Formats: sequence, structure tokens, C-alpha cells
Amino acid sequence: MTITAKQRSNDEFALWRARFLQDGNPQPVLKNRTALVDSLVLEAFSQVIAPVIPEGLTLLAVGGYGRRELFPYSDVDLMLLARRAFDSKEAKAALSEFLRTLWDAGLRVSHSVHTVEECSAVHEGNFELTVSLLDERILTGDRTLYATLRERFAKFLAADRRDLTRRMCKMARSRHARFHNTIYRLEPDLKETPGGLRDLQTIHWLRLLKDRDAGSENGGDPRPAEFLASVRCFLHFRSGRDNNLLNFESQDEISAAAFSPWHDPAEWMRAYYRHGSAILRNCLYELETSESQDRSLMANFRDWRSRLSNSEFTVSRDLVFLRNPHDLEVDPELPLRMFLFVARHGVPLARQTEQRMISHLLVWSHHFHDKPPKAAFWREFLNLPHTPEALRAMRATGFLSVILPEWERIDHLVVRDFYHQYTVDEHTIVTLEVLAGLAEAKEGTEKRFAEMMEEASDQLWLLRLALLLHDIGKGSGNDHSQEAVKLGREFLTRIGASELDTESVLTIIEKHLILSSALQTKDFADPAVASALAHEIKTAERLRLLTLLTFADVSAVNSTAMTPWRMEQIWRLYRIVNRHLTGELSAEPSDNPRDAYGAVDPLLAEFLEGLPSRYLWTHTKEQAKAHSLLYKEAKDSGADLSVERREGTWHLSLVAADRPFLFASIAGALSSFGLDILKAEAFSNAHGFVADGFVFVDPHRSLDLNPPELERLRAVLRKVITGAVRVDELLKHRPVKAPPSRLGAIQSTVALDNEASPSATIFEVVTQDKPGLLHLLSSAISRATGNIEVVLVDTEAHKAIDVFHVTSGGGKLSQESAESLRDALLAACG
Repeated sequence: MTITAKQRSNDEFALWRARFLQDGNPQPVLKNRTALVDSLVLEAFSQVIAPVIPEGLTLLAVGGYGRRELFPYSDVDLMLLARRAFDSKEAKAALSEFLRTLWDAGLRVSHSVHTVEECSAVHEGNFELTVSLLDERILTGDRTLYATLRERFAKFLAADRRDLTRRMCKMARSRHARFHNTIYRLEPDLKETPGGLRDLQTIHWLRLLKDRDAGSENGGDPRPAEFLASVRCFLHFRSGRDNNLLNFESQDEISAAAFSPWHDPAEWMRAYYRHGSAILRNCLYELETSESQDRSLMANFRDWRSRLSNSEFTVSRDLVFLRNPHDLEVDPELPLRMFLFVARHGVPLARQTEQRMISHLLVWSHHFHDKPPKAAFWREFLNLPHTPEALRAMRATGFLSVILPEWERIDHLVVRDFYHQYTVDEHTIVTLEVLAGLAEAKEGTEKRFAEMMEEASDQLWLLRLALLLHDIGKGSGNDHSQEAVKLGREFLTRIGASELDTESVLTIIEKHLILSSALQTKDFADPAVASALAHEIKTAERLRLLTLLTFADVSAVNSTAMTPWRMEQIWRLYRIVNRHLTGELSAEPSDNPRDAYGAVDPLLAEFLEGLPSRYLWTHTKEQAKAHSLLYKEAKDSGADLSVERREGTWHLSLVAADRPFLFASIAGALSSFGLDILKAEAFSNAHGFVADGFVFVDPHRSLDLNPPELERLRAVLRKVITGAVRVDELLKHRPVKAPPSRLGAIQSTVALDNEASPSATIFEVVTQDKPGLLHLLSSAISRATGNIEVVLVDTEAHKAIDVFHVTSGGGKLSQESAESLRDALLAACG
């Protein structure tokens, strides 16, 4: 059977694939694969199991197989319903042979064996068993036993319906939370993400638990479910396995398919988000109505929320309803008041309220085109505590594009930069959520930003408006900041904003990248850099708003972008520039150690001799003393170092006798441990010793979880510093990151700037991240006899951005030397 069956499967797969790639219709694929698997399973059962166990055993299809939704490479979920547990060797052997036969036929089988009693109760840690049985379908076997299961399972559902519903809702909410409750991810998981196939199944299961028609999962519109089924078939056929990740390369390929009506990947993804949004809305509606039946824990809270009702809006079951829906026909300002209500109280709209809003969009489009909401509305709206929730409701109903037509340009817009995790519109709303979340900050650096926000409370609505508009120019093909300024000016003129407010908002938009760019590419400890930033920003008030915007903007990029290190760097940059703006910092810091530190002991004085002025600008007296102690030891042994953990990052300080490629060797040693370097700097004194500093993170927490590993790191660093170990050998054993798809490969560039710094030549390297990259780049600089003064390192997904401040002979490189080094760095990128 096996060879024939597998060949038949392969032949039919090829036929289905060819037809599907022409018409994109998933239904014949699901139907035909289910029928094929049915025949293979029934044949194997009759040949292998039935002769050994002629009665007391029923074979069931469960899960997606039970629903007849077998995608090309989906697992085949089987359950053997047994009158009693398998206890004979013959029965166990028959089951093993049955499964082997199916695997040999090319099926990936997931099976379980249960009794009727086990199927008629909830098992902690295995709620999936109950869920799978909601979609059971008999294939063959003892029908009397099956009838017993049907009867017992129906009674179980009736008796435990409320508990099962509560578990189902909790499971769906937890899954949504894993994806931050948004569908707007640039590379979504088609199955698990909100608005995906699992949400369609959740709607189906909840309706079954309510003993309602489980069909028409999407409010009677079959298109969203058909769309997702078609996409999953494509992903399976494309990869030859059960693959559900809609990555950038898959998006390019499916949009170019013959059956796709959208051949631009960005437009195709907009269609995906539209369908996903419809599914998510229906899933949330089912969750809300199911949860509203459980009055145990939320009853008192919801009773309190119901007191928020007024003459226009009713709060019931923790949802907003229109008291007089017909008022929408005669009062076009009613939706403005409704969203003010949501922004004030944070109560979501009921499903039927959303539907009524959507049905009136055309009428409101005409009204607000001629009479847009004025600045007073936006000021009140953006000053309320739950503005982000209200904006989400506006977007979901389409009303946001009605009162802010420029929003249509970024609605569901995908801009690929391998760093942002969300669409442009979702990123924008997340920035506002981050800002709102600062009000809850209680400690650490985040609390400082919360205090800063309180200081800016009178201008907070302008900051929120700037955030709402800051990326509105993306997708235009032009500089998005300048495009956003142009569109923002049109909007602010239309709403009648004052000249002062207009200028404030547009300036924030125009300069919204200035601080994040400085963090990434500038040595902001250099007074000249801080002074230039202060000159461009001009006022402390504007700096405060730009700092808050930068905090929100970086935090909203992806779930891991705002690290403790980056947060501290933003705060430090704010402090430095603010001191310039408020006149607390002299124009030039002192180059004299006595002026900088006061009286110093002989050892510290000797260590400081010949160090560049920048060392005095960037290190406290306590840090300098610590380095002098390392210097004392290094004079005898050749090198000394310390590694310590501070505020979420690791800090390596070392003093060693200078030698060629020392900096590059240390960078390579750190990289060989899988550590990611955030920042590095190097200083040389008059006695031939260097003081190097590295800040790095340990993404795998190997140093935290394995203390001996920290000692091994120190030992390896000492050997590398003295030349006892070759770094190339260490790097051979570093784990390699999985590369991006061929369409996601990053073009290497090296930018040269001989003007930005008064004392160094700056090289900005953008390239594909790879093991030992900093080692390779710094080695290229050493071969060119350059001195690395400071390195700023950043990694965005697979893209590395490394900025080097390089000197030669105590000053900038000549133009010819700089260009030669640029070529060498580009070659080092590989």
C-alpha cells in the first residue's frame, strides 16, 4: 500500500498545486486533501487495526481534519476512542504499525488514545483535548461506542458550558496578548496572530459552546476566511511544509501570483489587514458577548461603569451603545462627542455601534470635508487619558480617515526596513500608547520621563498631535519628515490652529529624528556635537517634547527596541543638551586634569598624562581613579581589566600596553561569546598604555545564568590582550544568525564625514550583521594605521549600523587616507 499511496499523494498534490496557482481557490485543495487522507487512513485501519481489534474501538478525525480543513501540509489529527485502555501487546503493536503505515504514506500524523470518560471531563493542562473534540468526525469503528461518546460529551458541554467558555476566552486573550493585541505586524503569523485563522476557529468554537450555528464566522461575509485559506495554501505549497509565516519574501511572491488582484506587495498587505481586521472584530465581539455572560468577577466593576451613561450614550456590559441610533441621521457631530466619550472613559464601542458608524461614513465624509473638526476639538480630544483607545476605535470604523484624510495615506501601509515590527499606522498609535503608559511609571529612568511629561503637561496635546502626524509622509517616495511637514501644515490650516501651535507642531515633526540620529551616529559626549544639537533645537521646552517623542518613537518600533541601555542613553543625551540650552555648561570643558577633577594623586596624574581632552569630558573622577588602579597593575603585568553589570548592560574596562590590533582583538573576543557590543571607546596616554571601554549585552543571558562563564570570559580576554590566543580561532565557534531571505539582503554602505567632528573623521557603516563584524571593521582601521576614538554600535534585525570616530596622529585623516579607509571598510563588510 505504502509506495502506491505515496505516489498517488504526490501525483494529486502536483495537480492541486498547479490548479491552485492559477485560480487561488483553496476549497478544492481542502476538500480533495481531506478525501485523500480519509481513504488512506481508512485503508490502513482496515488492514492493520481492524483484524486485531474488531470491536470496542472507534477512529475519529479531530481538529482541522475533523472540520475537513486539511491544508496541503497540515498535520492529520486522529483520536482512537477506546472502550478501555490499550493493554495487550498485540493492540499496541497494531497501533504502531498503523501509524508507521500512515507516516510511510507521507502523512504527518498526530494521534491520541482516550476513553469516553476521559473525553467527558476537563483535564488541567490539556484543555486542547476538549477543544479538538468540538470538531470530531467519525471515520470508522464501533458506532455504539461513538454514540455513547456523543451522548456523554453533549451532557458534559451542557453542564460545564460556562467554565469551558471562560477557558476558551482566556486562551484567546492570552494568545492575542502574545502579539500585543494587534494584527498590524509586518511579517505576521497567519495562524496565531490576531485576525488570523485561530481567531476564525475561536469564533467557531464559541458559537458551538453557545449551541448556535457555527457557520458564517465572519458575520455572513465568507471572503476574509477564503482569503486566509488561500494564503495558507500558498505558503504550504511554496515551502513544501506546514509554514504559516507571511514574511517579506512570501508577500512578494504571492502578490506576483497569477491569481492575485494586487501585484504591489504593499497593496496586497493592505488587503490582508482589511480581511484580518474584519475577522478580529468578529472574534472580539464573540469574546465580549461570551464574557458578558459571566457576571461573577466583573459584575461590580461593570455596574460602576454603567453609571457613566448619559443622555446620548449607554454603557452596558462594559461597552458603549447609542441611546438613540437615529440621531446619527440628523446630528453629524454626534460621532465626535462619542469618541470624546471613549477617550475620556476608555470604554470600547459595542459591535453594533461600530457597524452603525461604518454605515454612515459616506455621509460624514461629505460633512467633514466642508466642516472639519476645529483645533478646539483636537485639543480636548488629545488631552484626554484614553486617546489611544479612541484612536483605535476611530481607525477600526474608518472615521479617523474621515476627519484626518491624510491618515488614508498610511492606513495599513507596510514600509520595510527590517527594524519596525508594525505597519506605519499601527506604529503611530503605539507611540501614543507608550506616551500614555508613562503615567504609570513608578521607578528608574522611565520615571524620569514620566516627570518630564508632567512638566510638559500644558503642551502635551501638541506633542500627541505631532506624534499622530510625524510619519504621515511615509510611502511618498520623498523625505518623509519634509512630506509630513507639508501635509501637517495643510491639516493645521484646515482646522484653524493658531500660528504658534502650528509652528510648534511642524518643528517637532521636522526634527523628530534629530535625537535618535544623534544617538545612533554622533559622539554626543563631544561638546561640539551637543552644542550643535542645542543650536538646532533652540529651546529647553522644545528639547523636552523632542525627547518624549524620541522615547515613544523608539519604544514603538518593536517590542525589544527600548532597552535599559537605550533608555539611559536618551536620558543622558537630554541632560547634556539641556545643560547647553540652560547655560549650565561652559562653552569648552577644561583640558587640565586639575581643573576637571581638582587635586589628583600621583598615580592618577601619571595615568592621565597624555590622554585626550575627551577622556576628561566623558569620565568622572571616580571612573578615572578606577582606571588608574587598572593602570598600576598593567604596568607590571601588561594588562588588567574589570567586567561588571550595570543597569541591564555589561561594562568592560581595561588598561593595557598598546599594540596593533588590540581593539579589534577585544571586539572579536567578545563576539566569540555571542555578546552584542553597544558602544566602545579607546584612549591612549603618554606612557604607551590604552584605556578601552566596551558596553555590551548578553542576549542569551549566559553570563547571568552561568557564573563560571563570566570567569572564562575574563580569562579569554586576558589571553587575547597579551596575544596568547588568536581571535580568528575563537570566532569559528560563534553561533551564526540565520540570514534574511534573498530579497531582504542589506546593501553595504560606508559614509565618510570629515566635517561633523572638529577632531576626528567619522565613518558610518551600514551592512549585514554577521559574527565578528566589529572585529573585521576595526582590524581594517588598524591596518590603515588609524586610531579608534569611539565606536557607536547598533543592530536593527539583520542590519548593523556601526559609527567610528577615527584619528591619525592626533587629528583627522587626510581626504585621500579617509577615502582609502572607506574602501577598506566596505571590503571588510564582505
